Amino acid sequence: MDQIHNTILLIDDHPMLRNGIKQLIGTDNRLLVIGEAGSGIEGIQLAETFEPDIIVLDINMNDMNGLEILRHLRAKNIASRIIIFTVSDAKEDIITALKTGADGYLLKDMEPEDFLKALHNIAMGKVVMDDAISHIMLDYMRYGDKSTTNHQHNVNLLTPREQEIFHLLVKGLSNKLIAKELAIVESTVKVHIKNIFKKLNFKSRMEMTVWYLQSKE
Repeated sequence: MDQIHNTILLIDDHPMLRNGIKQLIGTDNRLLVIGEAGSGIEGIQLAETFEPDIIVLDINMNDMNGLEILRHLRAKNIASRIIIFTVSDAKEDIITALKTGADGYLLKDMEPEDFLKALHNIAMGKVVMDDAISHIMLDYMRYGDKSTTNHQHNVNLLTPREQEIFHLLVKGLSNKLIAKELAIVESTVKVHIKNIFKKLNFKSRMEMTVWYLQSKE
């Protein structure tokens, strides 16, 4: 049986860094880089073309801010898991990334083996967060945007099938595992997830999971 890869798009304006990441990912036969971009405009185009499983995105880009790229990708309903991979540990960047639709936030000084582990975790549907900034996320989950009220995220708007998928999503299951659990094809899962995000006004699994955990407190 053919090896199943998790496909990855790199968006970073430093060629040497992209090459290093690509070489690192190349050591893992479960991961496959299918595209790379040195500009935001090119990155958005490649994301639309390939819709990879994972997008690794820098914040500090020459032509446009990475958070703006993230906003564009989510506005276009790109279903890829998106990891911010940056040198910035600024609280404003972290919270903005979360609210804009990031599925993970990692710092570039992390160990190579930890980076690969994070890619596998995010491919499985988990939220990934650098240990050095996890306290900021915990504070946000506990005390964060209280203006986000439950009526904005009414799960009753979902169809029975969408509710099934919603509860699997907040448990951290990947698209592949959801498809297996419900005996449907993965492409159908992706369509349902887009509908769920639209109906509940979420931009990412991370944002939805944070809200779900808060609502259970």
